[in-house]
Amino acid sequence: MFLLNLFYKNARINGSEKFCVDKDHDKIRKWTRLPPDKKGQELLRLMAVACGGTDFVSHLPCKLEELFRNPFEPLAIEFILARHAPGDRNPYQPAITGNGIKIILPAKAETIKKKDYRYLPEKLKIWKPRMGNGNLNYFLLGYGPQLNHFNDKDNFDFSDPFHRMVRFHTLFNPNAQVTNPCDYLVRLHYKAVLKSRYPAKLIIQLLTLLLKKYLSINTEPWLERTVNFEKEWENLFPWQKRAVVPIIDTVRHVYDASPHIANPLHKPGVMLLDRPDRFSTPKVFPRWITAMDRLLPNVQFVITLSQNADLTFPNAVRRRRLKLPGIINRPKQKPAPRLSSKDILLIDIDSRLPNLALMKLSTHFKMKGKRVILARRDDRIKGVQEVYASCIFSHSKTKYHVKKLREYYGTGLIVGGSGIDVKRRLPKKIEKLPADYSLYPELKDRAIGFLTRGCPFECPFCIVPVKEGSVKQVSDLGILLQNGLERLILLDDNILSHPNANFFLEEMVKRGIEVNFNQTLDIRLIDKEKANLLKRIRSSNVRFTRRVYHFSLNDTEKLDLVRRKYEQLRFAPSDNVEFICMYGYNTTLANDLKRFRFLRSLPGAYVFVQRYRPILKGPQPDLSNFFDDHADDHIDELISILFPQNMKSMETYYRWLSKLYAQTFGKLHTGLVDTIFRYNYRHSKGRYIASLAGLKPV
Repeated sequence: MFLLNLFYKNARINGSEKFCVDKDHDKIRKWTRLPPDKKGQELLRLMAVACGGTDFVSHLPCKLEELFRNPFEPLAIEFILARHAPGDRNPYQPAITGNGIKIILPAKAETIKKKDYRYLPEKLKIWKPRMGNGNLNYFLLGYGPQLNHFNDKDNFDFSDPFHRMVRFHTLFNPNAQVTNPCDYLVRLHYKAVLKSRYPAKLIIQLLTLLLKKYLSINTEPWLERTVNFEKEWENLFPWQKRAVVPIIDTVRHVYDASPHIANPLHKPGVMLLDRPDRFSTPKVFPRWITAMDRLLPNVQFVITLSQNADLTFPNAVRRRRLKLPGIINRPKQKPAPRLSSKDILLIDIDSRLPNLALMKLSTHFKMKGKRVILARRDDRIKGVQEVYASCIFSHSKTKYHVKKLREYYGTGLIVGGSGIDVKRRLPKKIEKLPADYSLYPELKDRAIGFLTRGCPFECPFCIVPVKEGSVKQVSDLGILLQNGLERLILLDDNILSHPNANFFLEEMVKRGIEVNFNQTLDIRLIDKEKANLLKRIRSSNVRFTRRVYHFSLNDTEKLDLVRRKYEQLRFAPSDNVEFICMYGYNTTLANDLKRFRFLRSLPGAYVFVQRYRPILKGPQPDLSNFFDDHADDHIDELISILFPQNMKSMETYYRWLSKLYAQTFGKLHTGLVDTIFRYNYRHSKGRYIASLAGLKPV
């Protein structure tokens, strides 16, 4: 983000004026200098208010009345931004856009409506930037002339939903505190030197180079594996400490705002500095400016500066220009296939795997000499009269896609699948046809299908008893593995429950094929012979990139039996044994904890959690007794259970649990929230906490 123009009305000191950055064709001045008076200081504040976003106005660390000339009229700020892709916008969206903010006392802020703009060019695209949403896009830093850093332990966990505001709070409050430099150097050193994380390494290498060259600091010990930063800090001269504090705080916030960028210091943004000449001695000031210029090569600086400091401002830095972002022309999409009324359109609405029913329908119609086209979700293609769509799930998104398809295709649309009607099946003559693999070329060398359908167990949450009934054989390996395929995605509901299960497993062993038991295996049905056969089968994940065994564990019944069966299989850690655990149906927190504790005790096992989604007309979840009097103790134990892999899956469960806990008890379980954001999406923690607490997310 770059700030190009600012128009304001009813500002306390500046009144109604405008600010424009020096622009030359497709470049702007990198360093814009303002006078060091109260007008310049207020202008920096107005820029921070505009680029900070409406959500933060009521939380500014100052009295809003200080910004108003007439308290009975709104303070209006219109501005023009240059937005960068991919951070601030989609690459195909306009790069130069306008927006505005209107503030009404005592603390109401809103976006100016398009019809109320007074200063922005008519042809300028009005685009509301999501400045208050998260900590990543539209990067803005601001510093007042006096900086005080934390002396106590600093906090780096983003738990404050208004964390983004601390990046410019010293412009409004001289007593606001910035990053504790020792604490942050310890943190940066850990990531860069001890853990060799690439972005952190780039940052600490440049940081140490610049501080050594321009501030005469011996930073060589900073790159050693053992270093005492408190001692290193104490060895600095007072003028060095004063100069380093804003640099360290800058590095901290740039890195925090760039979790997905290889070199965070190359991130574009805006930095507002009120009297940066006070951060160092007059002699050091030119070197300090040069260090900042090199540290942030793509950041736009707007600063107030005394006359003496302006005279010593480095000429090389003064001449710097920044290239404005441009728009990328969207690549031309391939035209939709032209269909005639005789062609057949098949639509895969929501399958996560190739849709077997559509593959058989494709074979059926091609045998009749028809041309078949496959579309996805709610694609609309002109010219066709016969449309067959299949949906597997009954989610709200699936229903939305079906609604859109019905509106477009009308009576020419036939929809089937478990998400619409669990009992509707393909005609038997079509069901017996081989699948058309050309419909899903991404399958490549993988076969897909059923050996058996059905299950003898009538679990009330499961669609299989309603849809398939008891277990029965529907095909054989010879049919499924035509054309010499040696990899099979097996969709069987419960193959081990079939009387001929051992025969099927033995044939897999003899053929030497790789099998993905996609719908899991029932470990309770394992016996010695099945265990030996399963260990000889190359059981794989769906992409066939590694060995995996899939089992299910949906309750706490017969855990001793499950342990005995597991021991029969004699798994090694390299076997990657995954248990699918459903939650959110009728278990309690104590039940869930018992399952996870049990699975952690099985050598080499790990968990994949799956939330219960009711089937059509299926039972609704019963969570009325999910928590008991020991809920906090259960959660404390839960977050201490770490599996060797797939903890990302457990995070999904943690999020669901934390929301249910907040709804039930009206408070947060801070340990659980801390665990959710310990490793992933740390920058979203404050917004998440705000959503649980019923606050407006920012």
